[in-house]
Amino acid sequence: MSFAKEFKEFAVRGNVVDMAVGIVIGAAFGKIVSSLVADVFMPPIGWLIGGVDFSDLAVTLPALIEGREPVLIAYGKFIQTVLDFTIVAFAIFMVIKGINRIKRKEEAAPPPAAEPVPSKEELLLTEIRDLLKQKQ
Repeated sequence: MSFAKEFKEFAVRGNVVDMAVGIVIGAAFGKIVSSLVADVFMPPIGWLIGGVDFSDLAVTLPALIEGREPVLIAYGKFIQTVLDFTIVAFAIFMVIKGINRIKRKEEAAPPPAAEPVPSKEELLLTEIRDLLKQKQ
């Protein structure tokens, strides 16, 4: 099998396409959550605790070498990132929980019982039984 043909079979396989769609949607969802945290959640939280802007929270370490920039530890941005992660993890948890609930309902519902198709021997025995009943 040629390399191109093998790659084509791999690339068009359903799981790969589904995964690609999931990654693109996940990236877009991540941007939405980041904006939600940075622009909607953090400003009121900062306002409630005294007008703090979390994106500005940082510890500045002095420069060890003269003429260099001081080192900045931006822990406010880290807090926002942790909040982003928590929201994304919760949203994924809720989606998986919903999917699992649907799967459990499908598993719990027994499939409709189809009547078994009698074999040729069973049909023959049924005919013999019916003939014997008629003779009596």
